This record gives sequence, C-alpha cells and structure tokens, in this order.
Amino acid sequence: MPLGSKLGEIVDDLDRLTRASGSVEDLMWEIVKLLHDRLLKYNWVGFYMIEKSVPGQTRMLALGPFQGAMTPHTRIPLNQGICGAAASTGKTVIVDDVSKDQRYLACSTETKSEIVVPVFVHGKVVGELDIDSHFHAAFGDEDRELVEYCAALVGKQLEKSET
Repeated sequence: MPLGSKLGEIVDDLDRLTRASGSVEDLMWEIVKLLHDRLLKYNWVGFYMIEKSVPGQTRMLALGPFQGAMTPHTRIPLNQGICGAAASTGKTVIVDDVSKDQRYLACSTETKSEIVVPVFVHGKVVGELDIDSHFHAAFGDEDRELVEYCAALVGKQLEKSET
C-alpha cells in the first residue's frame, strides 16, 4: 500500500496488531485506539456492526468498539444517516462538510467531516468503520486507503473466526 511514511508506519503497526490480537473484538478495539491516538484529525473512531435480523423489524447497526466522545447513536437503522448509506450500498462514503449532507445524524456540533467504510465478510456487509473529524474535508485518498485497509483487516479476521 503506497502511503506516506506516517500512514505506512500505521499500516505496519496494524499488521502487527492483527497478528497479535486474540479476538476480532480485541482487534477492533486496538484499531480504533491506534487511529484515534495517532491521527489527530480522527476525532471519533468507531465500529458499527449489523445486528442479526429479526423478521418484521428494521435492520440496525449497533455501536461496537469506539474511541472519542460518547454518542447518542448507539443503534442506527440501515436506512438512516451516512452510516446507514454506507452499510446499505456497500460503498465508502466521504462527506467533506456534514452540515451540507441531509443524511448526517448529528452527534457533535464539532464534527465537520466524516468517512464511513463498510466491513465485508464473504462479500457481504456486516458492519462498518466510522470516523468523524472536527476539520472540513479531512479525508483524502490516503485516508480512504487506510480506513478501507482497517475495515478489510476486520473482515478477514471475522472470516477466520468462522472456521
């Protein structure tokens, strides 16, 4: 992955964490802590996982490991918000200015931009990695690559844990 030297170091650390992690949840905690601590513009970093579906009920994303301020959005319907959009479409969503996106579910008045990357297991979305920033247009191509890499690490660990 051709990333800048700082992000390259983070990828190396992520690879080490993946090899050392005991469980998928441990890995998720390590990822959110590392990203939150090492990248100053990543002000809130967390995983949401899709809950098992119940017939007749709206499918929901449930808050998993996160770093940053507590959020009122511990469960998000798949048809709401930027998180719901990423999970429903299976595509990374980057919003440079959340005040101009009607899908944004306000968590903090300080949040200016957001990136949400789906987590896949066997080609199916099972969750996502959501990152908020207090800076407008905080997420460029390198950020997309890094966050997609993190989501892929979790997806691969989830696949391994099934066997």
